[in-house]
Amino acid sequence: MKKLTRSRKDCMVAGVLGGVGEYLEVDGNIVRLIYLFFMLITAVAPGILIYILAFFILPDAPVSADDTKKV
Repeated sequence: MKKLTRSRKDCMVAGVLGGVGEYLEVDGNIVRLIYLFFMLITAVAPGILIYILAFFILPDAPVSADDTKKV
């Protein structure tokens, strides 16, 4: 079962849109472009508030064994 979480790997600001991309199995940059497009054609302020709410609501992705390896 898939869970919607904030991404640890595909993260530009807080990992929210990267997590949505991982959940939908698409590239996170495509999700970011779609989000930016809808934010610009509607209004910027609600889009920012939705992002901030998602940051606080969505949990971090679990740490995998690959994340703990150090070079």
